Amino acid sequence: MRSILVLNPKGGSGKTTLATNIAAWIAGQGKRVALADLDKQGSSNDWLAVRPDNRPAIIRACEDSKTVRVDADIDYLIIDSPAALHGKKLAKFAHNAERAIVPITASAIDVRAAERFFHELVSLKKKINRKIKIVTVANRVREDTRAAARLEHYLEHLRLPDGRELPYLSRLRNSQNYVTAAERGLSIFELAPSKTFQDREQWVPLLKWLAQH
Repeated sequence: MRSILVLNPKGGSGKTTLATNIAAWIAGQGKRVALADLDKQGSSNDWLAVRPDNRPAIIRACEDSKTVRVDADIDYLIIDSPAALHGKKLAKFAHNAERAIVPITASAIDVRAAERFFHELVSLKKKINRKIKIVTVANRVREDTRAAARLEHYLEHLRLPDGRELPYLSRLRNSQNYVTAAERGLSIFELAPSKTFQDREQWVPLLKWLAQH
């Protein structure tokens, strides 16, 4: 089983949007997917509750504050991590994940919070899976704004405190398509391609990375 963790201790970064769209895309490839919602708001579980039966199935993982349990025949586990994930809990989830995606929005507050988070990741390096692959995504971006340009420049030149490069994969715009899809328990990949073409194009680098073995 491959485990993909969507994390950012700062609330409002769009973790649920990423987690649900990733889960739906992978399920659409014919894989058995489980989605674990560890956030107190339960937004991913709400999305699962309204997901149509005629769409590729996504299984709700059994989760509590300490563990996530899934059936042995699951191909992918997608984890929508809680806000304020730090210390031992962060190390535990990062230790068990194969890949992690960190969405960051274009605000100075979020960027500063991300910088503190990356320092914490490095401080926990002895407790996490050293083979874990971590990337960043600019999320909920209002295009053609100074804030978006600053965020993209920051992520393109981001280095961890120990000097390693932290790959920046994609910029996802602040699109009404994500709201429409979420309301219906769908992903943007399950809406009309003619309406979601630009959004799908922005996902290409991230999907290629997820498909790598």
